[in-house]
Amino acid sequence: MSALSAAAKQGLGDPVLAELVMIRASQINHCAFCLDMHLRVARKGGESEDRIQLLNAWEEAEDQYSERERAALALTEAVTVLTDGFVPDEVYDTAAKHFGEAELAHLIGLITVINGWNRLMVSRRVPPGGYQP
Repeated sequence: MSALSAAAKQGLGDPVLAELVMIRASQINHCAFCLDMHLRVARKGGESEDRIQLLNAWEEAEDQYSERERAALALTEAVTVLTDGFVPDEVYDTAAKHFGEAELAHLIGLITVINGWNRLMVSRRVPPGGYQP
């Protein structure tokens, strides 16, 4: 999972966006360990506190996030919450407009792997605060 995560981040080529995606999935999945880790990494990488604080309401805070970031966040939510069984075509098509084929594959890989990490850490009840960069 570590190798997939690293490859997906590198292939996406946007470390700020990668952290936003991982934070958003971790919020949805209530993974305190992953939230703590990715919030630290995002802050260290220069992400603004305003954007971090508003991420849980990114749809309403549209002036804080680019169209590309918004497309990635919508895809993150659709892949993370598969209650209807599929990622809606509109969400996928919007993401495909903002990401090339390879970038989109890396983005989906990143979303998939953070969901895996979230499930692993939540099921093992790993508490926040243990991440060491």
